[in-house]
Amino acid sequence: MSRLWTTRTWIILGGLAFGVLATLLTRWGNPPNMGICVACFWRDIAGALGLQRAEVVQYIRPEIMGFLLGALVSASVFGEFRSRGGSSPIIRFFLGMFMMIGALVFLGCPIRALVRLAGGDLNGITALAGLVFGVFIGILFLKRGYTLGRSVNMSPVAGWIMPLCMVFLIFLAISNPSFIFSSTVGPGSLHAALWISLIAGLFVGFVAQRTRMCFVGGWRDLILIRDTHLFSGIVAFFIAALVSNYALGNFSSELYHWGFEGQYVASTNHLWNFLGMTLVGLTATFLGGCPLRQIILSGEGDIDAATTILGLVAGGAFAHNFLLASSSKGVGAFGPVAVIVGLVFTLVIGFLMREKT
Repeated sequence: MSRLWTTRTWIILGGLAFGVLATLLTRWGNPPNMGICVACFWRDIAGALGLQRAEVVQYIRPEIMGFLLGALVSASVFGEFRSRGGSSPIIRFFLGMFMMIGALVFLGCPIRALVRLAGGDLNGITALAGLVFGVFIGILFLKRGYTLGRSVNMSPVAGWIMPLCMVFLIFLAISNPSFIFSSTVGPGSLHAALWISLIAGLFVGFVAQRTRMCFVGGWRDLILIRDTHLFSGIVAFFIAALVSNYALGNFSSELYHWGFEGQYVASTNHLWNFLGMTLVGLTATFLGGCPLRQIILSGEGDIDAATTILGLVAGGAFAHNFLLASSSKGVGAFGPVAVIVGLVFTLVIGFLMREKT
């Protein structure tokens, strides 16, 4: 039995449960093919706080708070909470910002790329190809000594700041004061009940912390060292989401069908879907994890990951305030320029941030 219950078994089971939950959340109220999208959820939270004024994407998504607090509980229970940081924070902030911009040009994070594909949206193929290409470029820099430097132990109080911010966001979500924006139409108006979203987030955060699940790290390890451990969680997630869509009868709805055209909140511009996710894959490789992984690390007391999260929020605000994000009508007016700037910035960082020998 001990041979059966290995770490690989747990990450596969975690991926299966996560995939089913991502599909169920759409049944419980979240937008179609957007049961879980870390980039979209942070963008919605930025809107709820008034950092961006796109009226259709404003809502405090409790799943995000659940992810981080679930990871905090897991890390605390198993003695893995450690306040640390100081690894090039300003660079991490801008890499996080560009990671968000790339995701919103595609309209989804690495998780949503799989969710969309499992729901029949073939634009997810282009996105995954771009993601893997970005990871591959990042690996070339890793092999040549790229590093953002080592983090150091810090005062425990620093590691608790982001979890306390999540508690404050829960308070705002429950009390719903007048200064919080909330969509009445569009994706931001579609959401599961607060307590369902929060419990789902807590479960995912706990599982992701225990299994080290990462939707970019799996591709990185597969390409770099031919290790399939993290990748097995990605495969399990996709299979579970696909099977769940059929089991729940989602494909009998007009919102779910196989093809590129007519998908819910999706752009069919293959070039910028590809390059947007290339930017996501490259920045995530440089940062050491996908958007979900950054939240989990922050729940473990990682202040560098918390800085990346602030970059994600800033990127979500920029993307909608300056017409960078895509929509069902196509790529945003300045989205391509932002992706190119992001790629140039990230590549320059890759060349400059190399360990001297």
